[in-house]
Amino acid sequence: MRVTDPEILRFIAETEAAYPAEANTASTAENRRHYDAMCAVFRSLRPGDVAVSDAAVAGVPIRRYRPRGATGPFLLYAHGGGYVVGSLDSHDDVCAEIAQTTGAELLAVDYRLAPEHLYPAQLDDVETVWRAESVNRPGFVLGDSAGGALMAALCLRMRRMEGPMPLAQCLIYPGLGGDMSAPSYAENAEAPLLRTADLVHYAGVLTGGDTRLREIDPELSPLRAQDFAGLPPALVVTADVDPLRDDGPAYVDKLVAAGVAAEWRNEPQLVHGYLRARHRSARAGRSFEAICDWLRTQLAGVV
Repeated sequence: MRVTDPEILRFIAETEAAYPAEANTASTAENRRHYDAMCAVFRSLRPGDVAVSDAAVAGVPIRRYRPRGATGPFLLYAHGGGYVVGSLDSHDDVCAEIAQTTGAELLAVDYRLAPEHLYPAQLDDVETVWRAESVNRPGFVLGDSAGGALMAALCLRMRRMEGPMPLAQCLIYPGLGGDMSAPSYAENAEAPLLRTADLVHYAGVLTGGDTRLREIDPELSPLRAQDFAGLPPALVVTADVDPLRDDGPAYVDKLVAAGVAAEWRNEPQLVHGYLRARHRSARAGRSFEAICDWLRTQLAGVV
Protein backbone atom coordinates (compact mmCIF):
# COMPACT_ATOMS: atom_id res chain seq x y z
CA MET A 1 0.00 0.00 0.00
CA ARG A 2 1.21 3.49 -0.80
CA VAL A 3 0.26 6.91 0.55
CA THR A 4 -0.18 9.64 -2.07
CA ASP A 5 -2.31 12.17 -0.16
CA PRO A 6 -0.09 15.28 0.28
CA GLU A 7 -1.53 16.12 3.69
CA ILE A 8 -0.84 12.63 5.01
CA LEU A 9 2.64 12.63 3.50
CA ARG A 10 3.38 15.84 5.41
CA PHE A 11 1.96 14.28 8.59
CA ILE A 12 4.21 11.25 8.14
CA ALA A 13 7.26 13.44 7.62
CA GLU A 14 6.50 15.54 10.70
CA THR A 15 5.93 12.44 12.78
CA GLU A 16 9.10 10.70 11.67
CA ALA A 17 11.17 13.82 12.29
CA ALA A 18 10.41 13.47 16.00
CA TYR A 19 9.74 9.74 16.20
CA PRO A 20 11.91 7.83 13.71
CA ALA A 21 11.03 4.25 12.84
CA GLU A 22 13.91 2.85 14.87
CA ALA A 23 12.47 4.42 18.05
CA ASN A 24 9.90 1.60 18.21
CA THR A 25 12.60 -0.94 18.98
CA ALA A 26 14.97 1.33 20.90
CA SER A 27 15.37 1.16 24.66
CA THR A 28 12.23 1.88 26.64
CA ALA A 29 13.56 5.22 27.85
CA GLU A 30 14.61 6.29 24.35
CA ASN A 31 11.31 5.15 22.83
CA ARG A 32 9.34 7.15 25.38
CA ARG A 33 11.51 10.23 24.90
CA HIS A 34 10.91 10.22 21.14
CA TYR A 35 7.21 9.42 21.52
CA ASP A 36 6.61 12.26 23.98
CA ALA A 37 8.43 14.69 21.69
CA MET A 38 6.30 13.57 18.75
CA CYS A 39 3.05 13.96 20.70
CA ALA A 40 4.08 17.50 21.66
CA VAL A 41 4.46 18.42 17.98
CA PHE A 42 0.81 17.66 17.28
CA ARG A 43 -0.82 18.63 20.57
CA SER A 44 -3.69 21.10 20.23
CA LEU A 45 -5.09 23.43 22.83
CA ARG A 46 -7.92 21.99 24.89
CA PRO A 47 -11.41 23.35 24.23
CA GLY A 48 -12.16 26.08 26.74
CA ASP A 49 -15.51 24.69 27.83
CA VAL A 50 -14.19 21.33 29.06
CA ALA A 51 -13.21 21.14 32.72
CA VAL A 52 -10.17 18.90 33.21
CA SER A 53 -8.96 17.38 36.46
CA ASP A 54 -6.55 14.64 37.49
CA ALA A 55 -7.44 12.08 40.13
CA ALA A 56 -7.01 8.44 41.07
CA VAL A 57 -9.66 5.74 41.04
CA ALA A 58 -8.80 2.88 43.38
CA GLY A 59 -5.16 3.81 42.97
CA VAL A 60 -5.20 4.08 39.17
CA PRO A 61 -4.43 7.59 37.82
CA ILE A 62 -7.08 9.07 35.54
CA ARG A 63 -7.84 12.36 33.85
CA ARG A 64 -11.45 13.50 33.82
CA TYR A 65 -12.83 15.68 31.02
CA ARG A 66 -16.20 17.18 31.77
CA PRO A 67 -17.96 19.39 29.21
CA ARG A 68 -20.26 22.05 30.55
CA GLY A 69 -23.68 20.52 31.27
CA ALA A 70 -22.56 16.90 30.78
CA THR A 71 -25.01 14.34 32.14
CA GLY A 72 -25.76 10.70 31.48
CA PRO A 73 -23.37 7.94 30.46
CA PHE A 74 -19.61 8.40 30.51
CA LEU A 75 -16.86 7.46 28.07
CA LEU A 76 -13.81 5.51 29.22
CA TYR A 77 -10.72 5.98 27.03
CA ALA A 78 -7.50 3.94 26.85
CA HIS A 79 -4.60 5.40 24.89
CA GLY A 80 -2.42 3.66 22.34
CA GLY A 81 1.33 3.19 22.37
CA GLY A 82 2.03 -0.52 22.16
CA TYR A 83 1.53 -0.85 25.94
CA VAL A 84 5.02 0.66 26.27
CA VAL A 85 4.61 4.39 25.53
CA GLY A 86 1.81 6.89 26.03
CA SER A 87 0.26 8.63 29.00
CA LEU A 88 -2.49 10.98 30.06
CA ASP A 89 -0.60 13.75 28.27
CA SER A 90 0.01 11.92 24.99
CA HIS A 91 -3.70 11.84 24.11
CA ASP A 92 -4.86 14.80 26.19
CA ASP A 93 -6.12 16.93 23.30
CA VAL A 94 -7.82 13.99 21.57
CA CYS A 95 -9.70 13.14 24.76
CA ALA A 96 -10.70 16.76 25.42
CA GLU A 97 -12.05 17.16 21.88
CA ILE A 98 -14.01 13.90 22.04
CA ALA A 99 -15.58 15.04 25.30
CA GLN A 100 -16.49 18.43 23.85
CA THR A 101 -17.83 17.05 20.59
CA THR A 102 -19.95 14.32 22.16
CA GLY A 103 -21.00 16.31 25.22
CA ALA A 104 -20.18 13.36 27.47
CA GLU A 105 -17.81 13.16 30.39
CA LEU A 106 -14.69 11.23 29.37
CA LEU A 107 -12.23 9.50 31.67
CA ALA A 108 -8.76 8.64 30.38
CA VAL A 109 -6.96 5.77 32.14
CA ASP A 110 -3.24 6.00 32.87
CA TYR A 111 -2.73 2.25 32.93
CA ARG A 112 0.63 0.73 33.85
CA LEU A 113 3.10 0.20 31.03
CA ALA A 114 5.39 -2.62 30.00
CA PRO A 115 8.12 -3.73 30.46
CA GLU A 116 7.96 -2.54 34.06
CA HIS A 117 4.49 -4.07 34.36
CA LEU A 118 3.70 -7.10 32.23
CA TYR A 119 0.29 -8.27 31.00
CA PRO A 120 -2.36 -8.33 32.49
CA ALA A 121 -1.48 -5.25 34.59
CA GLN A 122 -2.79 -2.93 31.85
CA LEU A 123 -6.15 -4.67 31.59
CA ASP A 124 -6.43 -4.92 35.36
CA ASP A 125 -6.09 -1.14 35.65
CA VAL A 126 -8.71 -0.49 32.98
CA GLU A 127 -11.05 -2.93 34.71
CA THR A 128 -10.50 -1.24 38.08
CA VAL A 129 -11.53 2.16 36.74
CA TRP A 130 -14.40 0.73 34.72
CA ARG A 131 -15.90 -1.06 37.71
CA ALA A 132 -15.58 1.95 40.01
CA GLU A 133 -17.11 4.40 37.54
CA SER A 134 -19.93 2.17 36.31
CA VAL A 135 -21.38 1.53 39.76
CA ASN A 136 -23.95 4.31 39.45
CA ARG A 137 -24.16 5.03 35.72
CA PRO A 138 -23.69 3.26 32.39
CA GLY A 139 -20.71 3.88 30.17
CA PHE A 140 -19.12 3.32 26.79
CA VAL A 141 -15.53 2.32 26.10
CA LEU A 142 -13.15 3.44 23.39
CA GLY A 143 -9.47 3.51 22.64
CA ASP A 144 -6.91 3.63 19.90
CA SER A 145 -4.34 1.00 18.94
CA ALA A 146 -3.31 -0.86 22.12
CA GLY A 147 -6.06 1.05 23.93
CA GLY A 148 -8.63 -0.32 21.50
CA ALA A 149 -7.39 -3.84 22.19
CA LEU A 150 -7.69 -3.21 25.93
CA MET A 151 -11.31 -2.15 25.52
CA ALA A 152 -12.19 -5.22 23.46
CA ALA A 153 -10.50 -7.30 26.14
CA LEU A 154 -12.43 -5.50 28.87
CA CYS A 155 -15.70 -6.46 27.18
CA LEU A 156 -14.63 -10.11 27.09
CA ARG A 157 -13.62 -9.97 30.74
CA MET A 158 -16.90 -8.36 31.77
CA ARG A 159 -18.81 -11.10 29.98
CA ARG A 160 -16.72 -13.75 31.71
CA MET A 161 -17.22 -12.09 35.10
CA GLU A 162 -20.87 -11.20 34.44
CA GLY A 163 -20.58 -7.46 34.14
CA PRO A 164 -21.08 -4.62 34.31
CA MET A 165 -20.90 -4.61 30.53
CA PRO A 166 -20.14 -1.45 28.50
CA LEU A 167 -23.04 -0.21 26.40
CA ALA A 168 -20.85 -0.11 23.29
CA GLN A 169 -17.22 -0.26 22.18
CA CYS A 170 -15.42 2.02 19.75
CA LEU A 171 -12.04 0.67 18.62
CA ILE A 172 -9.72 2.84 16.55
CA TYR A 173 -7.02 1.02 14.55
CA PRO A 174 -6.84 -1.72 17.21
CA GLY A 175 -4.48 -4.67 17.33
CA LEU A 176 -6.69 -7.60 18.26
CA GLY A 177 -4.28 -10.52 17.99
CA GLY A 178 -5.24 -11.34 14.43
CA ASP A 179 -3.74 -13.88 12.10
CA MET A 180 -0.47 -12.42 10.87
CA SER A 181 -0.89 -14.26 7.58
CA ALA A 182 -3.76 -11.86 6.77
CA PRO A 183 -3.00 -9.65 3.75
CA SER A 184 -2.51 -6.37 5.62
CA TYR A 185 0.45 -7.72 7.60
CA ALA A 186 2.33 -8.35 4.35
CA GLU A 187 0.97 -5.49 2.23
CA ASN A 188 1.76 -2.97 4.96
CA ALA A 189 4.79 -4.68 6.48
CA GLU A 190 6.86 -1.52 5.99
CA ALA A 191 4.03 0.99 6.41
CA PRO A 192 4.91 4.44 7.70
CA LEU A 193 4.64 4.89 11.47
CA LEU A 194 4.01 1.21 12.27
CA ARG A 195 5.64 -1.86 10.73
CA THR A 196 4.76 -5.50 11.17
CA ALA A 197 8.14 -6.05 12.87
CA ASP A 198 7.23 -3.37 15.42
CA LEU A 199 4.10 -5.31 16.33
CA VAL A 200 6.14 -8.44 16.98
CA HIS A 201 8.54 -6.45 19.14
CA TYR A 202 5.80 -4.87 21.26
CA ALA A 203 4.05 -8.22 21.71
CA GLY A 204 7.20 -9.64 23.23
CA VAL A 205 7.71 -6.67 25.54
CA LEU A 206 4.15 -6.87 26.86
CA THR A 207 4.43 -10.53 27.90
CA GLY A 208 8.07 -10.62 28.87
CA GLY A 209 8.77 -12.78 25.84
CA ASP A 210 6.03 -15.32 26.55
CA THR A 211 4.40 -15.20 23.12
CA ARG A 212 2.49 -18.41 23.93
CA LEU A 213 0.01 -16.27 25.85
CA ARG A 214 -1.25 -14.73 22.60
CA GLU A 215 -2.35 -18.15 21.43
CA ILE A 216 -4.28 -19.13 24.54
CA ASP A 217 -5.60 -15.97 26.22
CA PRO A 218 -8.46 -14.21 24.39
CA GLU A 219 -8.20 -11.23 26.72
CA LEU A 220 -4.74 -10.67 25.27
CA SER A 221 -5.84 -11.53 21.73
CA PRO A 222 -9.59 -10.85 21.47
CA LEU A 223 -9.83 -12.40 18.01
CA ARG A 224 -8.87 -15.74 19.59
CA ALA A 225 -12.11 -15.85 21.61
CA GLN A 226 -14.28 -18.88 20.91
CA ASP A 227 -17.57 -17.03 21.36
CA PHE A 228 -18.54 -13.44 20.58
CA ALA A 229 -22.17 -13.55 21.67
CA GLY A 230 -23.28 -11.06 24.29
CA LEU A 231 -20.58 -8.50 23.57
CA PRO A 232 -21.51 -4.82 23.13
CA PRO A 233 -22.27 -3.15 19.79
CA ALA A 234 -19.12 -1.94 18.09
CA LEU A 235 -17.61 0.53 15.70
CA VAL A 236 -14.17 -0.52 14.49
CA VAL A 237 -12.21 2.05 12.52
CA THR A 238 -9.05 1.06 10.66
CA ALA A 239 -6.34 2.82 8.67
CA ASP A 240 -5.89 1.27 5.25
CA VAL A 241 -2.09 1.71 5.27
CA ASP A 242 -1.55 -0.16 8.52
CA PRO A 243 -0.51 -3.77 9.17
CA LEU A 244 -3.32 -3.99 11.75
CA ARG A 245 -6.01 -3.15 9.20
CA ASP A 246 -7.36 -6.67 8.73
CA ASP A 247 -7.89 -7.22 12.46
CA GLY A 248 -10.81 -4.78 12.24
CA PRO A 249 -13.06 -6.53 9.71
CA ALA A 250 -12.19 -9.92 11.20
CA TYR A 251 -13.49 -8.76 14.60
CA VAL A 252 -16.59 -7.15 13.11
CA ASP A 253 -17.39 -10.30 11.13
CA LYS A 254 -17.20 -12.41 14.29
CA LEU A 255 -19.45 -10.02 16.19
CA VAL A 256 -22.04 -9.91 13.42
CA ALA A 257 -22.02 -13.70 13.10
CA ALA A 258 -22.78 -13.86 16.83
CA GLY A 259 -25.74 -11.49 16.48
CA VAL A 260 -23.97 -8.34 17.72
CA ALA A 261 -24.50 -5.05 15.90
CA ALA A 262 -21.11 -3.99 14.56
CA GLU A 263 -19.72 -1.91 11.73
CA TRP A 264 -16.31 -1.47 10.15
CA ARG A 265 -15.04 1.80 8.73
CA ASN A 266 -11.77 1.63 6.79
CA GLU A 267 -9.93 4.86 5.98
CA PRO A 268 -8.13 4.93 2.61
CA GLN A 269 -4.70 6.60 2.57
CA LEU A 270 -4.58 6.92 6.35
CA VAL A 271 -1.84 5.44 8.51
CA HIS A 272 -1.62 4.17 12.06
CA GLY A 273 -1.84 7.00 14.57
CA TYR A 274 -3.75 9.33 12.25
CA LEU A 275 -5.90 10.80 15.04
CA ARG A 276 -3.05 13.26 15.56
CA ALA A 277 -3.53 14.45 11.98
CA ARG A 278 -7.18 15.40 12.45
CA HIS A 279 -6.35 19.15 12.20
CA ARG A 280 -3.78 18.67 9.42
CA SER A 281 -5.62 16.31 7.09
CA ALA A 282 -9.13 16.52 5.70
CA ARG A 283 -9.29 12.70 5.59
CA ALA A 284 -8.25 12.35 9.22
CA GLY A 285 -10.59 15.14 10.25
CA ARG A 286 -13.56 13.45 8.59
CA SER A 287 -12.72 10.19 10.32
CA PHE A 288 -12.53 11.89 13.70
CA GLU A 289 -15.91 13.51 13.07
CA ALA A 290 -17.41 10.15 12.08
CA ILE A 291 -16.15 8.56 15.30
CA CYS A 292 -17.66 11.35 17.38
CA ASP A 293 -20.93 11.17 15.41
CA TRP A 294 -21.18 7.44 16.14
CA LEU A 295 -20.54 8.05 19.83
CA ARG A 296 -23.17 10.80 19.90
CA THR A 297 -25.70 8.46 18.32
CA GLN A 298 -24.96 5.76 20.87
CA LEU A 299 -25.19 8.24 23.74
CA ALA A 300 -28.49 9.60 22.44
CA GLY A 301 -29.93 6.08 22.39
CA VAL A 302 -29.55 5.62 26.15
CA VAL A 303 -32.86 6.13 27.89
